[in-house]
Amino acid sequence: MDDGVEWVAGLARTGGGAAVGPRDTPVAWRAATADMHLPQAGAARFGSPEQAEFPHGQRRTADSLVATLATRAGMLVMPEPEREATLARIRTFLAGRPETSEGEFTLPMLTAVLRVRRLFASWPSTR
Repeated sequence: MDDGVEWVAGLARTGGGAAVGPRDTPVAWRAATADMHLPQAGAARFGSPEQAEFPHGQRRTADSLVATLATRAGMLVMPEPEREATLARIRTFLAGRPETSEGEFTLPMLTAVLRVRRLFASWPSTR
């Protein structure tokens, strides 16, 4: 989800990490992948990362979005009262937003990709 859009960022805050996880938003994804290409020990094997982003959207209703978020692993393992309370907060949030309160809307999505290239054509021998 594109948390660069104010109401989507609000949805992520309202739902919490169980509904909208750290890999679901570009801001959290960038933080989680910032140093993935760096070596744990020894010589660097990858060059600088290249990132690209591809905006798109999904047609939704508030009900379809709540139903989808309810299927997230973090939501499914919550105690029932906590899960119902979280889903109720999300429903209330969506009902109170002009972008999402009137039937169908487009959920802004942003697919972010990270690519790194190997520095060596072949790995050095370990023998």
